[in-house]
Amino acid sequence: MMFGSTQPETGDNKWRRQLDKFVKANQPELAALFWGLWLENGDSQGTIGIDLQPTPHFVYCPKKAIEKLNTQVENRLQEILGIVENHKPEAEVVMIGIGNGEIKLIQFAPEPAPPDCFKQFAKDVDGLLELLEQRMSEQLP
Repeated sequence: MMFGSTQPETGDNKWRRQLDKFVKANQPELAALFWGLWLENGDSQGTIGIDLQPTPHFVYCPKKAIEKLNTQVENRLQEILGIVENHKPEAEVVMIGIGNGEIKLIQFAPEPAPPDCFKQFAKDVDGLLELLEQRMSEQLP
């Protein structure tokens, strides 16, 4: 890829770019949701995901399902599995974006940290889910 060159936007690239924009615009809220769900479940349910089909919504991606997918794609998700396994929930957010039969890692270290974002928004997890799913329906394909 050449830097500075414009490439035609394909459907495959578009969903990723739109998801990146959504995450960037909603980092504190996503961090608050991430921490709230972490407090409720730890990683017992799996990694939080944003599934864009049929309409954008949150899902859990169980570790076993990611491992099975990794096997099916000849271990090309090994790096994602390592990041999911070794992330520090008190400092960074790790989610998986799901769109067009592909996945995308979402990882960022918000300022303030996830526990402080959760305190700042002072909403329950259900309220954060509702708020963010509403925003996703407005901002994502």
